[in-house]
Amino acid sequence: MIKARIHVTLKNGVLDPQGKAIEGALGSLGFAGVGSVRQGKVFDVELEGSDADAARAQLEEMCAKLLANTVIENYAVELR
Repeated sequence: MIKARIHVTLKNGVLDPQGKAIEGALGSLGFAGVGSVRQGKVFDVELEGSDADAARAQLEEMCAKLLANTVIENYAVELR
């Protein structure tokens, strides 16, 4: 079994209204000094098999086809 974690984040320059809302809420809760917040997504995926290269290729394809909108999002695949 191969375990992976995929981090999906908005590309630089893409507006992040949810991040801005979180940033404002943190300030309202008394957390001073928060300069910027960007939100993202994390996916934990388990794949059958033991071939790390094949798993990475399959995970990259999953990201490109479904998990990330590659026009506005970056993703990083981490095998665990």
